[in-house]
Amino acid sequence: MTQGVKSLTEGAPGRVLWKYSVPLFVSVIFQQIYSIADSVIAGKYAGEDALAAVGDSYPVTMIFMAIAIGCNIGCSVVISRYFGAGKFREMKCAVSTTLTAALALSAALTVLGLLFSSALMKMIVTPENIFEDSLLYFRIYIGGFVFLFLYNIATGVFTSLGDSRTPLWFLIGSSLGNIGLDYWFVAVLNFGVAGVAWATFLAQGLACILALLALRRRVAAVETDGRAQLFSWAMFGRIARIAGPSILQQSFVSVGNIFIQRLINSNGSSVIAGYSAAVKLNTFTITSFTTLGNGVSNFTSQNIGAGREERVSAGFKAGVAMAYMIAVPFVAAFLFAGAPLVRFFMKEETELAVRTGVEFLRIVSPFYFLISLKLIADGVLRGGGAMVQFMVSTLTDLVLRVVLAYVLYACWGTTGIWLSWPIGWAVAAILSLAFLRGGCWKSENARRLKKI
Repeated sequence: MTQGVKSLTEGAPGRVLWKYSVPLFVSVIFQQIYSIADSVIAGKYAGEDALAAVGDSYPVTMIFMAIAIGCNIGCSVVISRYFGAGKFREMKCAVSTTLTAALALSAALTVLGLLFSSALMKMIVTPENIFEDSLLYFRIYIGGFVFLFLYNIATGVFTSLGDSRTPLWFLIGSSLGNIGLDYWFVAVLNFGVAGVAWATFLAQGLACILALLALRRRVAAVETDGRAQLFSWAMFGRIARIAGPSILQQSFVSVGNIFIQRLINSNGSSVIAGYSAAVKLNTFTITSFTTLGNGVSNFTSQNIGAGREERVSAGFKAGVAMAYMIAVPFVAAFLFAGAPLVRFFMKEETELAVRTGVEFLRIVSPFYFLISLKLIADGVLRGGGAMVQFMVSTLTDLVLRVVLAYVLYACWGTTGIWLSWPIGWAVAAILSLAFLRGGCWKSENARRLKKI
């Protein structure tokens, strides 16, 4: 088999998934380190308002990022299925079709983002004192969105081929470069919020170009029984059947976060800054679980493609074990060291900002064991093509969190907003586990995808 390409259908399922997932988790660490570095450097060297500005635009940038993540998931499942079945010509067609569609979609989204940037900032009720900085950060971010989108697609293709190490090296380089540029632009050159955005733009752009060059070489080295099509509408439809629901799921979550951000923004920049710091830490944890879930998706999809569905249950158990090992230190840190972690983001913190961040972390972190279980179960559902069930569970979580945030806010203020998280997670986890036990991932929907 071509170097760097690895089947997930052979060997003890638990050991295979652990070996495959560890680089994915390390990737998450570096990805979140540079995301956190943006906020830390902004807060330490440009002040609380700069931290609030970066955090304020975060839910809007995540709408765009959600589409990239959804496409990543869609292409990964389909490419994994072809790879597991040994259909390498179709696999190559899926790769080139995805990249072509991603380039067109990301270019269109960039134009839309730039045109409606001001309206989006007003939609989330950005406070006047941070409006210009939030808008500037968002516009620079969107200017580099094509790089971010294509980089996510490239990493999705690598992981669908069983290679979780190559994306790790690109991410390490990109993260270290981003942190170095952050410090140079903000602490040395005093570029403020613009420096944070340009650091991400440049680091992500270079990583994208290098990843695409490596991917082209990797895919070209795979031998096929004929020339693969560069673009196929039929293949695009197959990818869209998985990517579409994933994009909607990710986008709905981001839109829901915007409604929640509106509530938070009405409480002033100190609350925004405290929440921004805490939600960065929370995102670190949730992204770790999500990445493991994506690994379980690729594992599930490859094994279904190879006709080895019996391995999926063992993969699910291994995924849960890894998720719980990750959850323990995060829960302990957020419960017992929340205050210093939140202060780490700030130069001259206010008592309200710190109290806000600590309260959020103490309310949500004990429920990481529950949300991780849901996200690993979702990995099996998605990898098996059970997208309806996957959407039902995820949207239930979203709707509950948004509705309860507004209801509980009226009773307990921002504390009520934080309480909506664990309630939504609990109900959604029950649904995902019920769907998993029902076997829908290996029913008619999965069998139809197996034939592609």
